[in-house]
Amino acid sequence: MDHFSCKGTNKMARRSHAIVGFRPCCFFCVMEEKDPCVRKAWLELSLRDMHMTRDDTELALTLSFIWRFAIDDPENPELPSLGVFECMTKLLKKSLEDVEWVMTGQNVYVPYYAAHIIGSYTMKKPDFAVKAVESGVIPPLVELMRGKMSWVEQRVVVRALGHLASYEMTFEAVAGYKDEVVRLAMAIATTCVYVVYQEFVSVQEREGRVRYHSDLLTRGLGGLEMEDRKAEEWASQLQCWSLHLLSCFAYKQMSISIICNKNFLKELSQMWGGLVNHTSPAGIGLVRILCYSKQGRGHVSNSREMILSLCNLSRSSDDWQYMGIDCLLLLLKDQETRYKVLETSLFYLVDLVELKALNGRTNLGDRITRVLLTDNNKKKGCSYTYKAQKVLKEIWRIKVERRKRGRKYIERDNQEKLAEASVVVNLIKQQANQLRCVGDIDGAIKCYNEAIGLCPLKLRRKRMSLYSDRGECYFLIEDADAAISDCTRALCLSEPVNSHGKSLWTRSRAYDIKGLSRESLMDCIMFVSVRSFRGKIPYYAAQMISKQMESTRLRKMMLKDKIHGLSTITEEPGKKNRMIERKKPDPLD
Repeated sequence: MDHFSCKGTNKMARRSHAIVGFRPCCFFCVMEEKDPCVRKAWLELSLRDMHMTRDDTELALTLSFIWRFAIDDPENPELPSLGVFECMTKLLKKSLEDVEWVMTGQNVYVPYYAAHIIGSYTMKKPDFAVKAVESGVIPPLVELMRGKMSWVEQRVVVRALGHLASYEMTFEAVAGYKDEVVRLAMAIATTCVYVVYQEFVSVQEREGRVRYHSDLLTRGLGGLEMEDRKAEEWASQLQCWSLHLLSCFAYKQMSISIICNKNFLKELSQMWGGLVNHTSPAGIGLVRILCYSKQGRGHVSNSREMILSLCNLSRSSDDWQYMGIDCLLLLLKDQETRYKVLETSLFYLVDLVELKALNGRTNLGDRITRVLLTDNNKKKGCSYTYKAQKVLKEIWRIKVERRKRGRKYIERDNQEKLAEASVVVNLIKQQANQLRCVGDIDGAIKCYNEAIGLCPLKLRRKRMSLYSDRGECYFLIEDADAAISDCTRALCLSEPVNSHGKSLWTRSRAYDIKGLSRESLMDCIMFVSVRSFRGKIPYYAAQMISKQMESTRLRKMMLKDKIHGLSTITEEPGKKNRMIERKKPDPLD
């Protein structure tokens, strides 16, 4: 019976007052019922017996409706209080036990929607999560996570388990499967992009693709290109939710030795959240949690790929730049890991010593300086390398000696000296600009060096301009590392941080030369956002963005030896009232 026939039957039943013992055969009619007592009774009956529905189309449509209802109002207690979790558990178990049934008609959609409904209702409310666990949702979810069906179901299953693991009250229930869940999450995070490409994106004919995967991805709208892009997004969501699930265990300092597998850490260093999913820290979020534990710091410090990734992130305009800095400082403050990472991180962090504030962290540059200059004369009985000593002396000169010297300009009587110094610096800068215009780049760099040495620390804006101009000169002679260093220093001096357009554009091109697509892309996007182009993006910037976005796409990544994903998850893994969101004392203070 269709929805309209069902409505007619319900009206006839009402006229005869035959409500007791009567139940509508259409779930949509139940949801339209105005009488709260009747609606409650009918909903409870519908949810209780839904797993016995014979019409596969009606069942799929009903679950789709419930999922949309849950997404739109995940805090509504109506369905959770009437047995929606028990209903979804029965459907999941039936799907796992009866292969013939689940492959009949539209029943194939049932596991996907059932797991999605569980994840949607447990997204914000801890008491809903408790109800879900008590209803027995975890065993069938873990079974689907093992790959019983496909990556499409794994995506919503990992999401649901991530929500359940995020609450103190339900974490233990998930932790009952900790070793298996952790290993599965690691495997999924590492291979999901490859799996999605092999099983879906690489299939260039629509007939060769799994039909219900295509339908779920695009809802029947768009062609192969749309399906490909959506599949990439879902692969990244699957990766990010797997990392979030691992973060829940790492926060509890469980399975650290399993998570810190050497090969996994190498892969983890390239798992990032960005662009569409700007709220997901992805790999760096898990790394920072690992760095809060002594065992985790030990493993992270032994991964050269991870340290280089953190260093590059610390000098980027990524939203998670502060997390990269946090991780490096945590490693440097620990005497057992300090000297494993110092020789590498020192050459990156030196460019950040003049940071004032970043993401609510005030005087961050001073904190970096204090950590770097700790025990700067000794390294467990050994001296630093010559390059490291040179960098440490530079930090001391900038943050200690020049700061003392610059205090004299603060006094009212010495304002004239400040003005005189500014005039001298301007004259040298003009000479440097002229040399650059005529092609004498080496001469221009020498003049900029002199101007930077004479410019008082108080004149931050002028020093920002000098560093930016010298960085451009280094870029012109193809010294990408020096260009990145100077542009980073200029961006630290800008107000607010990372807002100087010229430095962003130069550094974006320098990162492009070094093949760091992610850093180049983020700088270019930031460049466009801070510059006012009256709603139009310059062709050269659009070309750079297009190039870097294409290089991070799934097809391009498949050409590399290691496969990594671009995170475009549309829902933030960390929510309020979550276990891993609770504030801990900041070990950096």
